[in-house]
Amino acid sequence: MTLRLTLALAALLASVAAHAADYRAEAGSTLGFRATYMDEAFDGRFARFTPEIRFDPANLADARFDVRIALASASTDNEERDQMLVGPEFFDATGAAEARYVATRFRALGGNRFVADGSLTLRGVTRAVPLQFTWTPGPKPVLEGSATLKRLEFKVGEGDWADTALLPDEVKVSTRLVLAPQ
Repeated sequence: MTLRLTLALAALLASVAAHAADYRAEAGSTLGFRATYMDEAFDGRFARFTPEIRFDPANLADARFDVRIALASASTDNEERDQMLVGPEFFDATGAAEARYVATRFRALGGNRFVADGSLTLRGVTRAVPLQFTWTPGPKPVLEGSATLKRLEFKVGEGDWADTALLPDEVKVSTRLVLAPQ
C-alpha cells in the first residue's frame, strides 16, 4: 500500500511540475508606448494594467498571457494630449474602458527570446499583435518585450487624426514586467 501511495504522489508531483507557473506583476512593472506627432516622438504609459502570466520556457504549450489595460490611465506627461488620448477620437476610455491582450501560442527564438502570438482587443476591434520578448529567469523573473501595431486598424485617432503625415499609423508598445509566483 505504501508503494502505491508513493507512486501516486510521485505521479501527481510530476504532473504539477509539468505545468507552467502562474505569475503576478510586482511594483516596477511598466507598460508604455511611443508614437510620433509632427515628426516629434513622445512616450506614454498606462498606470493601471493587470497582467495574468502563465509561462515556463520549457513548456510553451501551457503558456498564456492575459493583460487588461485601463485606457483612462494613459499618460504622456502632457495634460492636453492626455485628455485627447482618453477622448472619443483616440482610446474612447468612457465607451471602451479597457483594452485586452491575450496570447495562447508561443514560439521560442533561441536563448531567452520568445514570441507571443497574441491578439489585442481595443475599441471593439481585435487584431493579431505578436509580442517579441525576453525572459530572464529567477526567483522574480523579468519579461521585457515590444510590439508594433497600427493604430488606425483599431480606430485610434480617427477623423482629422487619421492623417498619417501628422500622426504616423505605427505605434510601438513596450513592457517590462517584474514577476512573482502566485
